Amino acid sequence: MQSPLSNSNFPCSPVMPSLSSSHGHHALTINGQNNLNRPGTQRITMGAARGTIPPGVPALPVKNLTGSGPFHPALAGMTGILMCAAGLPVCLTRAPKPILHPPPINKSDMKPVLGVNGMCRKTKKKHLRRGKNPEDVVRRYTEKIKVVPDEDCTICMERLVMSSGYEGILQHKGIKPELVGKLGKCGHMYHLLCLVAMYNNGNKDGSLQCPTCKTIYGEKTGTQPPGKMEYHVIPHCLPGYPDSKSIRIVYDIPAGIQTNEHPNPGKKFSARGFPRHCYLPDNEKGRKVLKLLIMAWDRRLIFTIGTSSTTGESDTVVWNEIHHKTEFGSNLTGHGFPDPNYLDNVLTELSAQGVSEDNLKD
Repeated sequence: MQSPLSNSNFPCSPVMPSLSSSHGHHALTINGQNNLNRPGTQRITMGAARGTIPPGVPALPVKNLTGSGPFHPALAGMTGILMCAAGLPVCLTRAPKPILHPPPINKSDMKPVLGVNGMCRKTKKKHLRRGKNPEDVVRRYTEKIKVVPDEDCTICMERLVMSSGYEGILQHKGIKPELVGKLGKCGHMYHLLCLVAMYNNGNKDGSLQCPTCKTIYGEKTGTQPPGKMEYHVIPHCLPGYPDSKSIRIVYDIPAGIQTNEHPNPGKKFSARGFPRHCYLPDNEKGRKVLKLLIMAWDRRLIFTIGTSSTTGESDTVVWNEIHHKTEFGSNLTGHGFPDPNYLDNVLTELSAQGVSEDNLKD
């Protein structure tokens, strides 16, 4: 008697596997014989599936019926066939589904976050302070050096004692190709002309970032498209934070047309998966992270336009190296809780973008 599996979730119960619907639910056969009628084979219907496994008979937990988990579904299916052929029951379990969202919440239950003004931020098309003279920016953050060391400029890969590799390609009044400068904070040295070339190739927002150690000079901004960021407290706790409510962040960016700061100006870009819901614990460190994320949003650093690492789609809105937790009640995808290191990790990622606790205003 054949018993095709239903789509409902069920515990690890002894059921005989059947072939998928694409095979018409035919009975399993080996050497032309219907193996469900072989002597010694446990013929168990879905009704018996909810019972117990006969004593002394091993069961096999075959996961991945939905394609997730550590083994390929084809391997799980073959294992089930072999166990069936041996007359053994097969324990089939469906991979658990991630809990992406909290239970339904009334708007009246959404409260402002303690110490954070408002509940929404918007970015407009033109948010950057432009018009910074490249030469002035480079000179602001560098010091002239009298004795030039005999080492490589890691921008043009020429020796510092030689002229910049951009000589003849890029010309700026007052910056000779042989001039070398040292960045004030980190002390790394480059040809000044190479720093000008690097600045011209970036966002031109008045900031510099050392290509060696990534130290940021000035206020770094990004190329995030226009959109809206909302944030509020909801009356539910995250796994690992039983004593705290939760902060929900909602990002919403519509599709649009790329501008000169994007990879393909004039071409359309897509915005998949918006609005995107993200979560933080409503505790002191969670609120600190939120304040820095708001600052990163204002500087247009949360998203950018590029190629999705998940789908391979190009010209689409993607995350910009600041990880967010998008799974509310579980951590099956790695994007949820509990994750005791997440808050510290995201603070490090924000700092790498020039957004740190030092930037927070009292």
